[in-house]
Amino acid sequence: MQFHQLGAAGPRVSSFGLGCMGMSGMYGPADRAESIATLHAAMEAGITLLDTGDFYGMGHNEMLIGEALRGRDRGRAVISVKFGALRDPAGGWTGYDARPAAVKSFLAYSLQRLGTDYIDIYRPARLDPAVPIEETIGAIADMVTAGHVRAIGLSEVGADSIRRAAATHPICDLQIEYSLLSRGIEDAILPACRALGIGITAYGVLSRGLISGHWQPHNVQPGDFRAFSPRFQAGNVDRNLELVARLRALAAAKSVSVAQLAIAWVVAQGADIVPLIGARRRDRLSEALGAADLRLSASDLAAIEQAVPRDAAAGARYPAAAMAHLDSEQGRG
Repeated sequence: MQFHQLGAAGPRVSSFGLGCMGMSGMYGPADRAESIATLHAAMEAGITLLDTGDFYGMGHNEMLIGEALRGRDRGRAVISVKFGALRDPAGGWTGYDARPAAVKSFLAYSLQRLGTDYIDIYRPARLDPAVPIEETIGAIADMVTAGHVRAIGLSEVGADSIRRAAATHPICDLQIEYSLLSRGIEDAILPACRALGIGITAYGVLSRGLISGHWQPHNVQPGDFRAFSPRFQAGNVDRNLELVARLRALAAAKSVSVAQLAIAWVVAQGADIVPLIGARRRDRLSEALGAADLRLSASDLAAIEQAVPRDAAAGARYPAAAMAHLDSEQGRG
């Protein structure tokens, strides 16, 4: 495992992170014992960056990570937490709250669930349109001063919001979707981050399993949010799986898996980009980590981008209501 500093203001992290959301039901039922075993396997493989959100399973994901870390050296884990998404008892999404008082309340509950006295990277999950981003970042900065947070990150915001946040307090990274199927950050967001020394933690590198090489339409289980995702809907999914078939041919020629090829493409986009592996099973984790050994040449990258041109994906990355909450998608930066 390789390690580097996350942005100019962030901690030293592993070159891959573990995205833990799927361990708390977003992709259908998860196996608790296997989730804990996967967390342990990730740490044993050298992964230090563990990404979660306080709303994943309404706190379940944080408690799971806390359990996995119990008895281990806390200093070897870099815990990244998103906050602010509001949910109801039925699991529905009801908006965002990034007011300063809410920031500190959300943080207090996360510390308790994780069983720690500090969080390494704390970030609003989305821009709250009712709260100036300077106020939200200022509240987190107070918690940095108090010792409860080590660094501040952002998630799914556009270039203007990034600049405003960075003018308030140093920002270590932007967490945002980035994959062969989702390349919107390349226009304005990625250049803004690089100009400011802000790293990228890329989630959705396999487009929620769509370009993993394993996903088939019959795979959707009860509680799997992909049942509502535009790219998985009839009329779109077949077109997207045609892109996967093209990747499969390229992967076979290099004796690697489709997932490894897709992850290696993200890695090749820059040393300032840390892919988050969304594995919730040890076998999928092991496969994904195989991408670390794959070096793509200029001709490899050209062939991949010819097979899957930018904007080739059919369907948006979220349903329309969720897209409306993405500052990162408003004018693409």
